[in-house]
Amino acid sequence: MSESNRVREILCESSPESELAPKLEMYKLCVEMADRISARRLTANSFFLTINTALVALTGYLSLANKQGLEIAQYWVIAIAGIALCYMWYRQIRSYSGLNSAKFSVIHEMEKDLPYRMFDAEWEAVGRGKNSKKYLPFTQIEMCIPWVFLLLHLTVLIKSIPWIVLWSQIGSS
Repeated sequence: MSESNRVREILCESSPESELAPKLEMYKLCVEMADRISARRLTANSFFLTINTALVALTGYLSLANKQGLEIAQYWVIAIAGIALCYMWYRQIRSYSGLNSAKFSVIHEMEKDLPYRMFDAEWEAVGRGKNSKKYLPFTQIEMCIPWVFLLLHLTVLIKSIPWIVLWSQIGSS
């Protein structure tokens, strides 16, 4: 153990209860705020999942219900709206991920002044995110979902392009 670590250990051990209480309250607040961010993230994911599922279902329903099919422009509008939503969803996931990482960096620093470092110990137990067999960040899984929907919307967009008309116009020019 280095000398500075030993000094820090002694300081933490000898902190009077009156000095620890305000630090503990700030720590609790920080942990609660991290939990709230996670809850908001889950709500946002539910919103985007619901909207994208509805768009895909609407496209399928309209293509089956209308024997003549929708006008090509109507499919384009649905597909482009879906693609835009997927992009916003992906960016929001990245934003929440960065915010959570920052919050937990602060929590880890705060734990250095507390008798127990629960989150740091947990992070150590899962290999600090370096071993995917012990811990696969939810963000990696979470980021795949907008891409799946984006591919579905892109497929609708590509299928709605009147390729024969385009090729015949290109060939006649």
